[in-house]
Order: sequence, then C-alpha cells, then structure tokens
Amino acid sequence: MDIAQIMYRPGLMQGERILVTGGGTGLGKVMAEAFLYLGAEVHICGRRGAVLEATADELMTRHGGTVGAHVCDIRDAASIDAMVAAIWAQHGPLTGLVNNAAGNFISRTEDLSINGFNAISDIVFRGTFYITHNVGKRMIAENIRGNFLAILTTWVWNGGPFTVPSAMSKAGINVMTQSLATEWGRYGLRFNAIAPGTFPTKGMTERLSPGNSQGLQGQNADRGNPMGRVGEMHELANLAVLLMGRGADYINGQTIAIDGAGYQANSGNFYQSLSRMDDQQWADMAAMIRGANAKDKAARTTG
Repeated sequence: MDIAQIMYRPGLMQGERILVTGGGTGLGKVMAEAFLYLGAEVHICGRRGAVLEATADELMTRHGGTVGAHVCDIRDAASIDAMVAAIWAQHGPLTGLVNNAAGNFISRTEDLSINGFNAISDIVFRGTFYITHNVGKRMIAENIRGNFLAILTTWVWNGGPFTVPSAMSKAGINVMTQSLATEWGRYGLRFNAIAPGTFPTKGMTERLSPGNSQGLQGQNADRGNPMGRVGEMHELANLAVLLMGRGADYINGQTIAIDGAGYQANSGNFYQSLSRMDDQQWADMAAMIRGANAKDKAARTTG
C-alpha cells in the first residue's frame, strides 16, 4: 500500500487500540498499517504465528508504534476469550474491533460437503459473532466507547452463487451489524461494515479465481467495472479509517460498498463467469483450491 495516499492527518487515531482479525495478510494487513500510521496501537490475530510476527515486525519497523501479534483460532470461543483477556491485561481495553478474518472458496453447491460448509461458516458466521460478543460485553461492562467494523461483500444484498456458505454467513453478519448498531448504540458502540469489490490479494485469487492472476472472475477484474480498474489498497484503508476513527461518529448500522459501482453494473457475484463452466473445469478448479489449502495448512503447522 502507498501510505502517502492515506488522506487523514497524522495522529488522528492516537489513543485507539484496535484488534484486526486476519490482520497478518491481505486487506487486514492494509487496514492495520493505516491505523498504526495514524497513531493507533494495533493488534492482529490469526492462525499462523510466523506470518503474524513477520507482519508485526514489518509494520513497526516502517512506522514505529505497537503491533501485537496473537495466535488465535476465532472458531474457538475459549481461544478468543484468552486472547482478549490477555490484551486487556497487558495493554489495556480495546477501543475497536475489525472483523476481517474469513474463509471462502468457489464450488458448485451440489459439490459442497458439510465439512466444506462448516469450514466457512465456523469462521465467518460463528467466529465473527464469538469475538464481537466477547469484546462488546467487556466494553459495555467498563463503559468504553468503541467501534466495530466487518468486512463483507455486496453478495449480502443479492446472493452469492457458487459461494453459498460465505454469502449466507456474511449476510448473517450484515444483519448482526444492523441489529447491534441499534441494540448497543446506547452504550456508545458503533457497528458498520464495508463491502469491497475487487481488491486483488494472494489468498483471494487462490480460492476465488485460481489460475487467474488478475483477480475475481466474477467481476471480470478491471474489464467488468464501470471505472475500468480494480480497487487500490489505500482506498479501502481510507474508508476503514473513516469508520473506525473519531469524527464521523453518527455513521452507525451501515454497510458501504467500495467497488467502483461494480455491484450496480454486473451484480458483483460469480454467476455470469462460472455458470458456463463444465465438469472438467470445475474439477480443475477444485484441485487448485485444494493445493492452496494444503499449503496454508502446512504453514500453520510449521509456523
């Protein structure tokens, strides 16, 4: 990310302590860097300790400040409780939580196994609720004003063919965002969400567009977008700062698309590009996704 294109004044997020789930790579890392650059104390969590430590060291070397790295599987409520309690005890209360951790892969729904469905829903749906519930209850008990941000997708509005577990789970988090914005607003807690279009990352490409280095087939990368390009990382970071920082506190209960009007132009999902694939193409894609998953599993075991 070109940090020079962060549009906010230095020190804007001084005094904030923000946890970013899945913050070691991809969009999570981008947002963590922006928060750190603007003065926040940042904590990142995920399942690969070596990746988290490398990201924390990289960001602190670049910008100074504090980035805490925490190995945590958000599918496990007890693991979440231990991590959040440790942050509270060692650093102080969180003032913000970014629910960025996710899982997804392309599959025809008739080919989907129950284990495959659970692999996604346990992270995106259950894990997001577990950590939001844990952090939120602590903030309420201690009368702390806080901001919560979820990274969703425009599929929450029109469905996600060939990504049904993710679409279902993210739609649930969209409803959680609206529900808690109203229920917990009286405690000074805000809940918003971002629905990004195509912001190419390695993990996204390997599971949602394997074999295509240009990014999501479902949005045809830059060719299918009215603006003729994919998103740039600083653009997402600037929106995240707006929603997590101080100064726009009346924004609550909103899911904001940042996709160059891709949703309006082509529905933002995978139907057009994937509905014409044959059995062999699906088999080839599944094999590539399994390969990417195996590499990630090996990295968690060794890291």
